[in-house]
Amino acid sequence: MQEDLLYLLAHSIRLLPFESRKDCQSMFSYVFRFKPANSLSPEPPAMAYTIQQRPEVIVELCRGYGYKESAMPCGVVLREILRQYEDVASIILHDESRGNQRAISIDEIDPREAPVQTGEGVFWQFFTWIENGAFEVSTDAFTTFRVTFHGRQPELLTRHKQLLALYLEKNFDLFFDRYNTVLVQSKSYVTKRQSIKLLGELLLDRANYNIMTAYVESGDHLKICMTLLKDDRKMVQYEGFHVFKVFVANPHKSAPVQRILVNNRERLLRFLPSFLEDRTEDEQFMDEKSFLIRQIESMGPAPLSDYS
Repeated sequence: MQEDLLYLLAHSIRLLPFESRKDCQSMFSYVFRFKPANSLSPEPPAMAYTIQQRPEVIVELCRGYGYKESAMPCGVVLREILRQYEDVASIILHDESRGNQRAISIDEIDPREAPVQTGEGVFWQFFTWIENGAFEVSTDAFTTFRVTFHGRQPELLTRHKQLLALYLEKNFDLFFDRYNTVLVQSKSYVTKRQSIKLLGELLLDRANYNIMTAYVESGDHLKICMTLLKDDRKMVQYEGFHVFKVFVANPHKSAPVQRILVNNRERLLRFLPSFLEDRTEDEQFMDEKSFLIRQIESMGPAPLSDYS
């Protein structure tokens, strides 16, 4: 650590031969887990040092996705530490350093007081890596992106939820504009499907109630969702349905959402009964679809002025 080896390796891993990159990945994993028997710290020394004094290591591991040679070894290390340490997720979300600039310190981060992001930080680069990277880079980057939101251990998952809820509330417009434009409407089938599924999970999570209510107030968001229902690929339709149902089931629909649903009422009532009709063994889906049909029927063909 005194020689700054962790930073140098994270920054230069792409330059190493294939086998050396694998060795480097293993070394990071071991060092970030290693805890001396006499240690009183709850965290391994290397992990504590990285979080508290050298967050640039975390940022450089993320930037490894900019190169196909380093994407996967860096991704493996990132996911391991993201699943264990909320502070790692916090640094990734809030850092906006560029180039060789100093990364944000964990002591500088207060999720409740953090300023609105510019969209130029390392977290926002994941959208580019997912959309524009080679298939294996894109897939790995999305997996890390997802872990940043979800974690794995139940107790850490709760803390991640609180952190992410605050972050998304503060950066709502920027995040969902980019998420919908780059990921949900991606030309890549894998990216599109995974992104819609993650969106549905985020909206249906109780910790994100404020996020959900803000999202389903938007008529533009509903239009994107209704377009997904008509996609040629059934799994995109299916994942889109789980977002669409949140709009329809919402008892406090905004005027723009009500207007769109009413204007499309007859078309929806013709479309939904035969929508994914081969999923007869999926009882939950069939029940939810029937519920949505009843909800749309109950809205009635009211004039637009009733919803203005």
